[in-house]
Amino acid sequence: MATAKSRGDYQVGTESRLVFRCLPTDIDLNLHLNNARYMMLADVGRIDLFMRSGLGKMIRQRKWAPMLGGLQTVFVREIRLWQRFHVYSAIETWQGTQALGRHRFVLESGETAATVMTTAGVYDRPGRRFLQMDEVVCALGGDARPRPLDEDEKAFLASHVAMRSAARGRS
Repeated sequence: MATAKSRGDYQVGTESRLVFRCLPTDIDLNLHLNNARYMMLADVGRIDLFMRSGLGKMIRQRKWAPMLGGLQTVFVREIRLWQRFHVYSAIETWQGTQALGRHRFVLESGETAATVMTTAGVYDRPGRRFLQMDEVVCALGGDARPRPLDEDEKAFLASHVAMRSAARGRS
């Protein structure tokens, strides 16, 4: 949040980049970035997108609440203690009330260490409903249109819907 203004506005369809170093407080017994840290750093990437897109201000003004619906993570390479890495975050596309995000964890060598895909929505507390993402984009003053889902995104959303349905069916 402290650097958001100095890095300029975020435009849907582009990537935001944050740089980190794996610290002793980030590691597990294997001396590499622990699973929970990936999720927390993906959150930092989303907050960066919210602030730089203007959504952060709109959330406060309109009493909206961004809510993560689910995520899927794939680990490819480890991020070792003291290693620098980049987190690239983007709003890839959207469908109805769901925005699809992607966070890529990239080593200094350019190799991908992990990818986190997310689905999220914006809840309108006064209206007691999730907003259509087209409404959110319009409110931000943009005219971007969602691109069609790719095969990975379709599979992710199908899995997400199935898991949500199963979770709701259990007591």
